[in-house]
This record gives sequence, C-alpha cells and structure tokens, in this order.
Amino acid sequence: MARRKRAKSGGPAQMWLVTFGDLVTLLLTFFVLLLSMSSMDHSFLTRITVFTKDFGFLTDRGAGKVPSRVRMVYELIERPQDMLLPKDRIKDLLFPDDVLPDMIDKKTLQENLEILSHPEGVALVLSDRLLFETASARLGPGADAILTQIGFLLMLNEAPVVVSGHSDNVGGASDFNFALSGDRAFAVLGFFLAKEFDPIRFSVAGYGPNQPMYDNETEEGRARNRRVEILLKTHPRLGSYS
Repeated sequence: MARRKRAKSGGPAQMWLVTFGDLVTLLLTFFVLLLSMSSMDHSFLTRITVFTKDFGFLTDRGAGKVPSRVRMVYELIERPQDMLLPKDRIKDLLFPDDVLPDMIDKKTLQENLEILSHPEGVALVLSDRLLFETASARLGPGADAILTQIGFLLMLNEAPVVVSGHSDNVGGASDFNFALSGDRAFAVLGFFLAKEFDPIRFSVAGYGPNQPMYDNETEEGRARNRRVEILLKTHPRLGSYS
C-alpha cells in the first residue's frame, strides 16, 4: 500500500497568524503615533483646525499670551444668548483697574462701552469718547489700552470680525459724517492689523448717521451714537440686535 503523503505545514489553517501579526503591527504604530502627538508643541496642534463647541477656532496666537481673565470672558460670551446677566462682569474682567489708561475711569468705561448679544455673535460697542479725539479719526491716547484688551479676546478665536463706524445726526447724511465714520472704522482696523491679525478675517463699514442706537434729540443720545462697533460673527445671521 502506498504511504500517505504527510500534510505540509503552514497551510490555510495557520493563515490567521499573518492577519494577527498585521493587527499587532497596526496597533503598535497607532500607539507610537499617539505618543508622538502627545509630546507635540501645543501651538502646532492648534493649527490643525481644532474646533471649540460654539465659538470658531482656537489659534496658536493666543497660546501663552492671553491673560486668564480674558479666557474667562471668552467662556462667558461663548453663548451670546446667555450673556445678558454678566455684562458688567465681562467689563470688569476685560478692563481691570490696572489696564485702564489714566484718563479713563470705571465710571467712564461703564457709560461708554456696551456688550450686546447679536444674532451673528457678540458686538462690543465703544463710544468715540473712549477711542478718538473730538471730530477726528485719530486714535486718542487711551485707545491703545482699550483695543489691546479687545485684541486679546480676538486671539482666542478666528471668527470673522466686522468693524463699523457710526456718527450722530448733526449735519445729517453729509459727506463728512460718512467719511468720519468710515475713517474711524479703518483706524480701529489698522490697529488690529498692526498687531498681525489676519486681514482676511476683517471687514469694515462706515454708516454715518443711518443706524442710530439712541435718540438723536438729546446730547447724551448723540454722544452714544458716535461709536465704533466690533462684531465677532460667531453665529449665522438671524436678524437684528436682541
């Protein structure tokens, strides 16, 4: 009787070892990748489009530069619809006594700065008294301190920003009012661009007297209508101010 041939080893019954070996290799590669990423510089990782919950992107610009109190403001305005109650708290955090210029006290700040929830995000509204010399588009001596604090806030996200200038109705819809409101908006924009913010984020507008927020029949109302608005567009447009 012919002797039965011995079955060859390493046949299909042991092919699972090849698949298992490949799996172990992939897992090892994955863990090495995780380890290498954990040791990467944070400023590099934040350039890989890391999204926050509601508020644009985190950027490497803000890493290690933004004061902790400004980060607290960021958290407060992350949901603009819930921002109505802590507005005074936001002002205190953004502009503590040690950053206010000598010519601006807390009372002046409270009367000339508003933080509004807007359907497109959050609007910081600054009267011309905080930023400009009278009837001029030249930034005043206190503007640097004010805009620097707002710049810290802009570092924490990459939301589009609209800078708009507004005037009172003295002189009506004159060329001067439109030119002045536009020039003031460009002056604020120029400040941020000088700080090396990405210009593609910004748009600018000068509305003259066409969008008053207060009654132009009173001196106080006219003073508050002479303003610059800095709108962080963190949400799709749904309407006008809330």
